[in-house]
Amino acid sequence: MKADVKSIYSQWNWQPLHSLANWVVEEALRIQRIAAPTFYEAERAKYVAGRFADFDLADVSVDDVSNVYGRISGESSAAAILILAHTDTVFAADTDLSVRRAGNIIHGPGLGDNSMGVAGMLGLVKSLHDCDDRPACDIWFVASSCEEGLGDLKGAKAAFARLGPRLSAVINLEGLAFGHIYTAGIAVHRLHITARADGGHSWLHYGRPSAIHSILELGAQIARLDFPSQPRTTYNIGMIDGGHAINAIAAEASLWLDMRSASPAALERLRQQVNSLVRLQEQKGLRYEVSIVGDRPAGAIPDDHVLVQGALSALAEIGVKGALEIGSTDGNVPLSQGCPTVTIGITQGGNAHRLDEFIEVQPVRAGMKQLIALTLAAARYYAAPA
Repeated sequence: MKADVKSIYSQWNWQPLHSLANWVVEEALRIQRIAAPTFYEAERAKYVAGRFADFDLADVSVDDVSNVYGRISGESSAAAILILAHTDTVFAADTDLSVRRAGNIIHGPGLGDNSMGVAGMLGLVKSLHDCDDRPACDIWFVASSCEEGLGDLKGAKAAFARLGPRLSAVINLEGLAFGHIYTAGIAVHRLHITARADGGHSWLHYGRPSAIHSILELGAQIARLDFPSQPRTTYNIGMIDGGHAINAIAAEASLWLDMRSASPAALERLRQQVNSLVRLQEQKGLRYEVSIVGDRPAGAIPDDHVLVQGALSALAEIGVKGALEIGSTDGNVPLSQGCPTVTIGITQGGNAHRLDEFIEVQPVRAGMKQLIALTLAAARYYAAPA
């Protein structure tokens, strides 16, 4: 694939690249203005579907989880690759989505993660639409839902269930990841742990078990768990709920626990330790319920895989030394099913998931160049007979 990348860089018409990069930035701003909290991506999906239709994609549709599908027919239908970018954000529907420009920097909630990823995908669609040549194989485009938070990769799971059997490779797009290549998806397990007690008056019934006291004690015990740095394993109590009055013994309280590891086995050990702590709390006269609210599968491809080397080559050709990473993205889904997958970026920036999130405008041109080259090189490679 390295040779294909080099060939595409020398043969492709890069003259429109500057205007394409500007178009992608403006498209990202248009997308960012459409609120799209996880589970509520329908309006943004409608917009993307309209764009797919504008560029004459085949098989344009929106499924029941607000995934948007479209396809460009290649010279060969014996293989297909998928370009994937999620539409949802971590921000509530009533968030002020105003943007602020300062030279090369544009601030805006959700602009980098992942309006820029979706805009980069649309920029790729536009560039392929405007050229005279068909790609070597079919290219599917999916704007997926439910990547963030409690979405549990629901959109990517549905998309891969629909398209997986025909796919040879996946290129996943995260707006702020330019210069990085994600080759592995870490295992993620999320729990909602609820404690229940009889409750009562804080004076009259003093001494009865309190669901809040118990959930706080459980949380403190979890926080004292110690795991080695390798394989990297993390946990985080992100939310705590419970109680209804300051002078009432709480009848119900809960915590939300996120657990991650580069090793599924290490994650399972952490999960077992948490379950043991829960059982100890139950022995103190409380009732506990543990619900799984997230289960992101793990997967990886080796650093010397042809798709990884192609992605590194696509960056090297424009003078960027790619950094190999692991993380948790929509790419977890195809990786867990053995489908070669890399996650790459369109630009750089920072403060993702914060109101002051920002993108840098200048790298977009290079980001689109590597995306076009890698996509076409992958199409050539997977279209060729084995």
